Amino acid sequence: MKRLRVPSSLFYVSHVSVRFAAFAAALVVAAAGCSKTTTTPVPRTDRSPASTAAHVDTYTTSFPSSEKVLSDGGRWISGKTVGVDWGYVSTTPGYAIGTAGPKHFADSVALLKGNWGPNQTAEAVVRKVSVHGWPEVSLRLRSSLSEHNCTGYEISDSLRDRDPYLIIVRWNGPVADFTYLLNIKGEKYRVVTGDVMKATIVGNLITAYKNGVEIGQAKDNTYPNGLPGFGFNEGRNGEYGITRFSVAATNASGTAAPLAGQTSGQ
Repeated sequence: MKRLRVPSSLFYVSHVSVRFAAFAAALVVAAAGCSKTTTTPVPRTDRSPASTAAHVDTYTTSFPSSEKVLSDGGRWISGKTVGVDWGYVSTTPGYAIGTAGPKHFADSVALLKGNWGPNQTAEAVVRKVSVHGWPEVSLRLRSSLSEHNCTGYEISDSLRDRDPYLIIVRWNGPVADFTYLLNIKGEKYRVVTGDVMKATIVGNLITAYKNGVEIGQAKDNTYPNGLPGFGFNEGRNGEYGITRFSVAATNASGTAAPLAGQTSGQ
């Protein structure tokens, strides 16, 4: 095809005109942008860790007061006062002990009032002075007390000098009505002064720990919720108790409640 010759002067004028038109258009766009005084923010879909973290309720005490029946300003309910047939927990500064009820298997028990989530963690620090018989420190999870009725889960470590054991028990209501979910013996289950007992329940799984090491598990579907607490075995078994108790609970599914912080005044 034969090409047309275009005079160079015409090409120059056209080129300048195009560049001027582009420059003018850019000024119009810039002016339009400067004239806007408000903007519409883009919604954020991410959430901060604080807004997604599971809520955890916690409580810790080292028993600062002397109380014949543990109360801590009305925070606790007693196996004797409320349950009638069971025993109660007493405190002196830095120490909690049990006084059993008069009947067979009438353990001392104290439960912590409140709206506790179903996934619970309880922990206690043991003190052993001298023991005989069947001394036990018990952690309670998803438990309840009413007149002549006690339900929930008990996780007990033995302080016996011979044939110590670990038991996980479901209380079914009346005194002496309970079911063993786990009953195992061995030297590793004995607890002494300074040992840290811990128990968790997540869903239907109950797990016992000693000094941070898992030592036993059991499963049960009977109680979906209830109160945490602690107690001691029936009868007279020597001088022993605990020096600190902590609990945490959450509604978050599939996770154990971490022990964190202390409540005011404790």
